[in-house]
Amino acid sequence: MVELRAGEAVATIAPSEGGRIVSLVIAGAERILPKTSARPAAPPIYWGCYPMVPWAGRLGDGRIPTDEGEVRIEPNLSASAIHGLGFERPWTALEQSATTVTMECELRGRGWPFGGSARQTLRLSGDALDLELAVGGYTRPGPAGLGWHPWFTRPPGGDLALTLGAHEVLVLDRDLIPTGEVRAVSSREDLRAGPLLGDRRLDHVYVRAKGPAVLMWPDLELRLEFGGDLDTVVVHTPPEGVCVEPQTMWPNAPLLAARGVSDTGLRILQPGDHLSATERWSWGEPKTTIRREVRDARG
Repeated sequence: MVELRAGEAVATIAPSEGGRIVSLVIAGAERILPKTSARPAAPPIYWGCYPMVPWAGRLGDGRIPTDEGEVRIEPNLSASAIHGLGFERPWTALEQSATTVTMECELRGRGWPFGGSARQTLRLSGDALDLELAVGGYTRPGPAGLGWHPWFTRPPGGDLALTLGAHEVLVLDRDLIPTGEVRAVSSREDLRAGPLLGDRRLDHVYVRAKGPAVLMWPDLELRLEFGGDLDTVVVHTPPEGVCVEPQTMWPNAPLLAARGVSDTGLRILQPGDHLSATERWSWGEPKTTIRREVRDARG
């Protein structure tokens, strides 16, 4: 384990478990869903905060069309190849200090034929966590996408509120694979005004989103700051936690792009190219009126 400390904030990272953040304690409370509270299921995608690389989200049937023929990645969740390779691979810590760690991971397995490696840096300060992720070193042209998949804790009392600046979502099929169509959000899916999540059970892909996304606990406001290269945001709100996942590409982007769908965010890397992304989580006390609503939401 790698422990970073800055002020009262403590982040614990497990390079051997997909390079993921396994704990983030802010203002004396755990904000990241631990392994002990996760669904006991494979693959290990239901806890912590892990990098999604070299693709983000689901690939339907693991299909990646290329100029040299179709590549099939071994599915790991039903018929989907989900969330890349990095979360299942061990990462090696290259540099480490009291507040920063840089790790690297070789991309291989499940039929991935493009080679390459990923590098991520996590940098903690007293009121922010900076995340950097990059992929490159391909041995042949191949698809690339990046993102982060945090599982945030729900408060033991009160509720969470979530703000996200997006008014469109992707249409999904019964296997939660994007079809390529885009539609307007319904009132229950609309997060622009920062509603309490309550019993909303979302598993939606918001597109053309604008940062920051803001999560509000009764005692803390957490801002997920991201740029225009991360304008696809998956929001998942099962009972055990809340996921807010900025990423550079739509799920299923390789297949959709091959079908002529535009604006999927898919990047094709040539040998020598690289793709990088950054995100910042910053925190502070919530606004008084919002804090009261979140705290009292469950009576």
